[in-house]
Amino acid sequence: MEARMKGPVNADVLTGIQHLMKAIHGSGADPLVLELVHLRASQINGCSPCVFAGVESAKKYGETDERLHNVVTWRETPFFTEKERAPLALTEAATRIQDGAPGVTDEIWDAAADHFDEKQLSAIIMNIAMTNFFNRINHTIREQAGKTW
Repeated sequence: MEARMKGPVNADVLTGIQHLMKAIHGSGADPLVLELVHLRASQINGCSPCVFAGVESAKKYGETDERLHNVVTWRETPFFTEKERAPLALTEAATRIQDGAPGVTDEIWDAAADHFDEKQLSAIIMNIAMTNFFNRINHTIREQAGKTW
C-alpha cells in the first residue's frame, strides 16, 4: 500500500496543531498517560503510523514492552494502575462513538475526574481528539507506519 500524498497539512494548520500539542503537553498531565491514551485510540482506529509512533514515544518516557504489548487488553491485565485505567476507559468511550455506543458515561467520567484536575482532564480529552484527528487523516492518505509527514 502506498501513501496517497505526502503531508496533507499546510503550514498554517501545522502551526495550529503545534500550539494545541504544546498546550496539551504543558497541562501537567503525565506524558506517559498521554502516550497510553494516544496508543489506545490509535489501536481502536487501526492507525498503524500512530500506533508505531505511540510505541516509540512511550518508550522514550520509559514505558516497558510488557505494558505496551498489553495496552490493547488493559482491562484483563494487572499492569496498569487505576490512574492509568481511568483515561484508557475515557479514551475508548470517546473514540467509539458509533451508533448505539453509550459514549462517556457518568461512571467513566467520574473515574477520570477522581484522578485528574480539570486542566489535566482537558488535556487528556484534547489528546484523545487530536489522536482521532490524526488517525482519520492517516487512514485517508494511507500514511505508512514508520514514516513521518
